[in-house]
Amino acid sequence: MAKSNISSIICGIIFSIGLGISGMTQPQKVIGFLDIFGEWNPSLAFVMGGAVLSYLALQLLIQRNFSIPLLGGSFQIPSRKDLDRSLIIGALLFGSGWGLGGYCPGPAITSLGSGSLNALLFVVAMGVGMLLADRVISPMLAYEVVKS
Repeated sequence: MAKSNISSIICGIIFSIGLGISGMTQPQKVIGFLDIFGEWNPSLAFVMGGAVLSYLALQLLIQRNFSIPLLGGSFQIPSRKDLDRSLIIGALLFGSGWGLGGYCPGPAITSLGSGSLNALLFVVAMGVGMLLADRVISPMLAYEVVKS
């Protein structure tokens, strides 16, 4: 097994443990965090703040000390910086699904390990949505680009 696959598995395990410890796999906790006008639960704000600070520190360390990734050819940095319609629609769908279901992809997949029926239904619906996006929406967007 390639080193990059092993490191991906290790990172995935660490990520899923972090999701479980932080409470991101508990839909009611997530919905409580998003319910700012009701019984708001700010505990996930500390998780988010810790994640952002950790990421920023690690990113600065990596940028200063490495010109290429340890296990890859080059850093994959997006060149586009604009906000297009599909990005905004995708963000709205993601946020709506997260707010209504209490899951986003990472915590939902992690919750499959607990045998949660809700997580299973969410992952199946997410898979159907991804399939529709790939087979229906992407060709429609490509057609619009060619047409204009």
